[in-house]
Amino acid sequence: MSAASCLLTEDQFLCSICLDVFTDPVTIPCGHNFCKICITEHWNINVPYQCPNCKNLVYTRPELQVNTFISEMAAQYRQSAQQKASSSSSEQQAAKPGEVPCDVCTGTKLKALKSCLVCLDSYCETHLEPHLTRSGLKRHQLINPVENLEGRMCTKHDKLLELFCKTDQMCVCMLCTISDHKNHDVVPLKEGYEGKKAELGKTEAEIQQMIQKRRLKLQEIKHSVKISEEDADREIADGVQVFTALKESVERSQSELIDTIKEKQRKTEKQAEGFIKELEQEISELKKRSTEVEQLSRSEDHLHLLQSFRTLNTAPPTKDWTTVRVSPPSYEGTVVRAVNQLEKTLSTQMKKLFEVELKRVQQSAVDVTLNPDTANPWLILSNDGKQVHDSDVKKNFPKRPQRFDTSVYVLAKQSFSSGRFYYEVQVKEKTEWSLGVARESINRKGIITRTPQDGYWTIGLRNGNEYKARDDPPVLLSLKSRPQKVGVFVDYEEGLVSFFDVDAAALIYSFTGCCFTEKLYPFFSPCPNHGGKNSAPLTISPVNHTEQNT
Repeated sequence: MSAASCLLTEDQFLCSICLDVFTDPVTIPCGHNFCKICITEHWNINVPYQCPNCKNLVYTRPELQVNTFISEMAAQYRQSAQQKASSSSSEQQAAKPGEVPCDVCTGTKLKALKSCLVCLDSYCETHLEPHLTRSGLKRHQLINPVENLEGRMCTKHDKLLELFCKTDQMCVCMLCTISDHKNHDVVPLKEGYEGKKAELGKTEAEIQQMIQKRRLKLQEIKHSVKISEEDADREIADGVQVFTALKESVERSQSELIDTIKEKQRKTEKQAEGFIKELEQEISELKKRSTEVEQLSRSEDHLHLLQSFRTLNTAPPTKDWTTVRVSPPSYEGTVVRAVNQLEKTLSTQMKKLFEVELKRVQQSAVDVTLNPDTANPWLILSNDGKQVHDSDVKKNFPKRPQRFDTSVYVLAKQSFSSGRFYYEVQVKEKTEWSLGVARESINRKGIITRTPQDGYWTIGLRNGNEYKARDDPPVLLSLKSRPQKVGVFVDYEEGLVSFFDVDAAALIYSFTGCCFTEKLYPFFSPCPNHGGKNSAPLTISPVNHTEQNT
């Protein structure tokens, strides 16, 4: 029998219901064999009684008896299969942590090669063989080994989740399509998979693009930090150099002042020492004479006294000290002169410092042109948008929301909402003017107050010699020279607006601690003509990096 069993194929020992080797095999009237428990459960559900293979009907449920012959054959086949599996298992690898184990293996669980979506089991190489050889099992869908195959079954109908409902965006079984998902857009799982995979591909591409943008921004920020560090180091080095020079100048001036005072004191002391020496010499001579007079006056020798008196009466030469004075030296103005000299030195150093600063801000120069749509009707703009002056005739300009209707103001076309920018304006031969920047939302109609709270950061000239910064309150500016060209510098993030006298390389005024939240526009006002007294134009000039500014 053992030899005969070897001639039988594996299909002959498998129950067509459980697809496993027979357990307590029974034969029904049509001649087909099944596991006793499998056919019993099948007939408990299906009435009338029908053969699962040939569909032959049995109207009276037969009493099932175990077919001992087939049972013995199946037992031998199972033993042979287990021996074969045991021998091959030594060649296969046991499942490691994180790998899917074979569900059929007893004892050591081998690594599964495939999972069956029909059987809901995972198989090693040995136990997978029936799915590769038996015609009935070949139709089962095999996938790479996965755990929790029960999760691929519909919990409501206990059927395979083989469809995808696009309406509800969930996996469903066949029975779901005629109940909860009736009339929904349902597609095969593969089609849904391909659609979602395409979406994931698109999402992945978008994510990679976002990552790339952020990497570029990261590099930009790191580069900005590096530039900032370099600027900070350079600024510290320049600051240390300037303050070291200033400190040396102060110390040198202090030393010179002390030396001057001490030299005057030495001269006074030397003069006094000469007088003291002369006086001490005369006192010594006078004491000697006093002794001689005293001795002669005590003499009782009449002849000796008379003979000596004539010689003694001749007084030694002495100096008239009544007009001699040792006056303390005058120190009036000494400190003042030293401070004035120090101020000149500091002024020279400050000029060099501002020249360097002006050169730096000039690196942020931008091209600025006037916007005729914002110009007051009394203003005349040049064709290139670089000059503006007040006229005696009001133009019939179209009314626009952005146009100044009362004040003789005009804005530039360009706006700035980040970074730094700088431009220069000729104010030569003008008796009145205003320059600066203004935010986008400023009032442009009627009477305008021009302060930072109103969105204006400007300085200007009035009455030919009165310079003011239109801060709150206004600041009267004391300038050493009359600016011919004014530079305007803005650092948006720093909240800084600075004005420079370009020719003198001097800082005129700075608005600090500003909070910018809108676009900023360069602002210009040539001010009224005043009958030709203020007819010179404001001229936007190209920025020249001249030698004096290097």
